[in-house]
Amino acid sequence: MKLQRLLSYVRRAVDDYDMIQEGDKIAVGISGGKDSLTLLHALKGLQRFYPSKFSICAITVDLGFDNLNLEKIVQMCEEMQIEYKIVKTDIAQIVFNERKEENPCSLCAKMRKGALNEAIKEMGCNKVAYAHHKDDVVETLLLSLIYEGRFHTFSPVTYLDRMQLTVIRPLIYVDEADVIGFVKLNNLPVAKSPCPADGNTKREYVGQLLKQLNRENPGVKARMFTAITRGNIKGWNKINGEKTELS
Repeated sequence: MKLQRLLSYVRRAVDDYDMIQEGDKIAVGISGGKDSLTLLHALKGLQRFYPSKFSICAITVDLGFDNLNLEKIVQMCEEMQIEYKIVKTDIAQIVFNERKEENPCSLCAKMRKGALNEAIKEMGCNKVAYAHHKDDVVETLLLSLIYEGRFHTFSPVTYLDRMQLTVIRPLIYVDEADVIGFVKLNNLPVAKSPCPADGNTKREYVGQLLKQLNRENPGVKARMFTAITRGNIKGWNKINGEKTELS
């Protein structure tokens, strides 16, 4: 996927849900993975022509694993003239060595978000952009249905009262396959996750299930996404524009 196509999806999402206003300073959480690097390039591209002027910065929460190499991402941010902050933590030590969590993802995510939000406020940002794409939206719905028994997924825009911080998700109209294509086309410096639980989670299971469903029933992912946009889920009523189907 070329940048122009990526920007068209992101612009539509930003406009539909009024994600960006004049003067926003938006932090992009960089995990080192393909999704967050794609989002960073998308917002940098959007910044050049979007009518509401905004600034961006990038933040990585280093969980404390020894084998996380961010040198190429540091270089990329320097070349893009994007402020980049790496927050050092001992989260891996606490979760895996001290607490020895059998299901580490929940505690790790909570601690990581806490460290990320604190850094975001220190940098003077009023918004944070998460790199959740269309597949993530549908996978979260399936997780909720299978494990919680409710029809729910995250919202395109969420306001965190305690932090006075707004979360936006500009990639919600972008398929994971297109993210992969964009990363390969632009040779982005993806940093492999050093987490020992990576690839072994309920989300990974549901992701594989969704791929199987879509293979056996072509178009099912798109139909499920349409059901979300039309299902009166909190936060999914468009602020701008008419409801449109996305293939």
